[in-house]
Amino acid sequence: MSATIQDVDGEKDVFWKESSLFLISFSVLTALFVVVLYPHGLGLMVDKWFETEEYSHGIMIPFVSAFLIWQKKNILERIPFSGSWAGAGVVLVGAILILLGNISTLTIFIHYGFVITLGGLFLAYMGWRGLKEILVPLFLLFLAIPLPGVISQDISQTLQLISSSLGVWVIRLFNISVYLEGNVIDLGTYKLQVVEACSGLRYLFPLMTLGLIAAYFYKVAFWKRVFVFLSSIPITIVMNSFRIGVIGVLVEYWGQSMAEGFLHDFEGWVVFMACTGVLVLEMWVLAKIGGDGRPLSQVFGLTLPTSLSDDVRVRQRPISKAYWTTTVILLLVMAGLVISPAEREDVKIARKKFSDFPMMIGDWQGKPGRIEQIYLDVLKLDDYLMVDYANQHEQVVNLYIAYYASQSKGNSIHSPRACLPGGGWQIREFSQKEIVGIGDGSQPLRVNRAGIQLGESRQLTYYWFQMHGRSITNEYLLKWYIFADALTLNKTDGALIRLITPLRPDESFEDADNRLISFIKSLSEYRNDYVPD
Repeated sequence: MSATIQDVDGEKDVFWKESSLFLISFSVLTALFVVVLYPHGLGLMVDKWFETEEYSHGIMIPFVSAFLIWQKKNILERIPFSGSWAGAGVVLVGAILILLGNISTLTIFIHYGFVITLGGLFLAYMGWRGLKEILVPLFLLFLAIPLPGVISQDISQTLQLISSSLGVWVIRLFNISVYLEGNVIDLGTYKLQVVEACSGLRYLFPLMTLGLIAAYFYKVAFWKRVFVFLSSIPITIVMNSFRIGVIGVLVEYWGQSMAEGFLHDFEGWVVFMACTGVLVLEMWVLAKIGGDGRPLSQVFGLTLPTSLSDDVRVRQRPISKAYWTTTVILLLVMAGLVISPAEREDVKIARKKFSDFPMMIGDWQGKPGRIEQIYLDVLKLDDYLMVDYANQHEQVVNLYIAYYASQSKGNSIHSPRACLPGGGWQIREFSQKEIVGIGDGSQPLRVNRAGIQLGESRQLTYYWFQMHGRSITNEYLLKWYIFADALTLNKTDGALIRLITPLRPDESFEDADNRLISFIKSLSEYRNDYVPD
């Protein structure tokens, strides 16, 4: 933006600087906002940055965003800010999200509300013309917010399956015999499981952030910049799949130590650096296409602002009423947060522990099982039941119940629909089914019904989410009820109930339906003591 701006007196080459009053008020207001919000949910986002590799880049984003805004200093100095009342409206939207998140203890609302409120504050002070110049740096802040669990789980499961398939393709290029079952790569002497940590999420989010920053500085046609940003997704998937394939080859020739410890982590760093290299190479190629042949160093417009010379005319920016109004709104919101408890505990629900669950249900005799600790660390449940029940006809029903005392702190139920393909099982049939005659019979039990197959083996799965007297079959509808119940009942406890029965060669899925329905009717006598309605 090289054109000069004509000021109110008709003079050109006028530059604008912020008043001390604005700098002090904005700094104090922002600092107070962070301090007040930190115990109410902002701190959980920061903890996520340090505890999970997928979001470890988040700690750098506020600093990068601030640098990008500072980098626009020379352009912003030429714009006479007018302020906008729309900023007050945006701040109100952000404030409502923050208050709803605080009341419901769903911190994701607080995280997004925080960024939206900051954007509204800038809009109230700068107006639309000024905000346009820093829109990308502000948008960058959204990439520091961890995704809701239900979304990240779906993405992770999908990436695991894609990475496993492509990784096996790479292994077969070396004439190595390999068999794939879901996300388990069987090399014969050793099995590689592409778990959540190997899904590629730890590269995807940082590389998408890097791609957005690169596209921002990339001074070429708009479609090329969009292409650079979006290409970070397939680049991550392909390179992570290549990494998995290489690990498989190394394990085949040099043993399983190649897939563990330092080498495993070092290979991850190599892959991320390779992804970055591919991104830079892509930008170099795009700069040559349909352009003027400029080198990458010229089209990558990273410039630093310069100081104003002594002979220019500098004016102090006025502060609009819209800015002071948004300041008052923010102070009122912070006052409300200060007087409300930072830790709002869910209502405690009286229930029996699954350790006391009966092993005899009707004609079914149970044999308890256990879940390995590595999976419990991922599931983050509060109590669980895993039992194989068998009747006198040697028919088997596996019962799994995962209970969550609270789902408001980021812990969320893992849906079997996303997890089943990871074990190699293919979903042949999927539908919802209503079962009548359960409990007092006042309302039918609605369940998800999945017919699954692995080779010649077939199983029928029923599962649903039980929450406060509701049988819920949709994962996203469950999220709505978590929010609504947190807001109105101050409790978010719930459970996943899943039943699996294997089919004999001479059985149909309808035979398995009858078996599971009969078992559920027997189970209903005990369920409410352990998963209260």
